[in-house]
Amino acid sequence: MDIRRGSTTNVLLIYPEVPATFWSFKHALSFIHKKASSPPLGLLTVAAMLPSEWQKRLVDTNVTKLKQKHLAWADYALISGMTVQRESARQIIDRCKDAGIKIIAGGPLFTSEPEQFERVDHFVLNEAELTLPPFLADLKRGDTRQLYTTSEFADMHSSPVPCWKIAGLGRYASMSNQYSRGYPYNTEY
Repeated sequence: MDIRRGSTTNVLLIYPEVPATFWSFKHALSFIHKKASSPPLGLLTVAAMLPSEWQKRLVDTNVTKLKQKHLAWADYALISGMTVQRESARQIIDRCKDAGIKIIAGGPLFTSEPEQFERVDHFVLNEAELTLPPFLADLKRGDTRQLYTTSEFADMHSSPVPCWKIAGLGRYASMSNQYSRGYPYNTEY
């Protein structure tokens, strides 16, 4: 897909499944007829940073299955997750690559172990407010790298309101609100 031609770019934002653990609340959520505790705030925030002319769809595999029709629609798959979602992320990456979709990955899982995901085309790591703009500029020029990273911290005031309209909020038990990021102290464990 050459985004320089001015054609529509379709990006599928995919959140891997959280396995059934205490922290997934899967068993408790069934009592209130919800699929997941909260929507993927990071992906929805990144969606708000993508070009407004791009078509965006969210597939949170905790609330819906990733279907062939989703893959057929997408030019790019943007995947984010935590380390507990590793196996689901690998399966999603394989499906996307087999479908010929370029993969952009970020979030804690890919920041902590990018070397474990050789099928990912582009890693946009650390603070998306700082690393996503250079990636998007390079993508527009047709000259991308595999790795975009920073050691700087983003100004939280520059973080946009998440793209709630693509989330299907009725499937979730609660909502998240981001007011800070990371651990505020210089502690080593």
